[in-house]
Amino acid sequence: MTTDAFPPATLTALAKAIGDTEHGLTGGEIGQLLHQLNMFDPGEITKWKRLEASFTHSQNTRRNADRIITFLTHAFDPARYASDPELFDTRRRLVIPVLVLHGLKVGNAGKIVRTKGASSLSDVQRLTNTVREELTRRGTHEKILAYCEEEILRHGFLHAILEASKSVFQRLRDMTGLEYDGAELAEKALSVKSGVLAINGLNNPTERNEQTGLCALVTAIGGLYRNPAAHQPRLNRTVTETELYEALSLLSYVHRRLDDAAPRA
Repeated sequence: MTTDAFPPATLTALAKAIGDTEHGLTGGEIGQLLHQLNMFDPGEITKWKRLEASFTHSQNTRRNADRIITFLTHAFDPARYASDPELFDTRRRLVIPVLVLHGLKVGNAGKIVRTKGASSLSDVQRLTNTVREELTRRGTHEKILAYCEEEILRHGFLHAILEASKSVFQRLRDMTGLEYDGAELAEKALSVKSGVLAINGLNNPTERNEQTGLCALVTAIGGLYRNPAAHQPRLNRTVTETELYEALSLLSYVHRRLDDAAPRA
């Protein structure tokens, strides 16, 4: 199936995405692929300009974007990322926002496939958020997603965790009517001795230990996720996609235990 030629702005955007300084293809990888696919190579200049020149030459020669699609398919061959799957996801996120404007995307298997096209920047954000897709696949609790949807769309992972951690404390306030916060709220809501809520019958040491553990976990969430993120400048902390998944999985677990909680008699 022939792919219509891309406009010049798309070629430039694709070249900049694939040749991204930090996460894109290396100069060596670009040279290897251009040689392997017998595509025009202007030589070792700025990575994105090298790609832009090659893509433009290909389209001017062939009158379609087929060779560019072939280049992308080779660039996203899963075998290249066997030892670093996170790099595959990172590079895919760089490219998909450009492709989706033309009804294309990089699939999980590295192939360029048809998808619903975007007609606006907000559509691009909604359709290209692979992190949101993965969180849904993992069964992330709905209350987590409600609190940090915007941050996830913008890939603001640090603040996504901050907002998600707030959801735990706010839920405890909503369930108990207490106006405390942090460790004090966790203690008054969940302590075995005098907590307002119980996640089980508290009838034996195992159940009481479970309740104590959840109380400690909620207290730890404040120290691990909420307080540091609230007070630390954004530029001083980089949160990876893996860290985001781990944090939101933990917070989802707390919400699921609270789903079963009930006021103590």
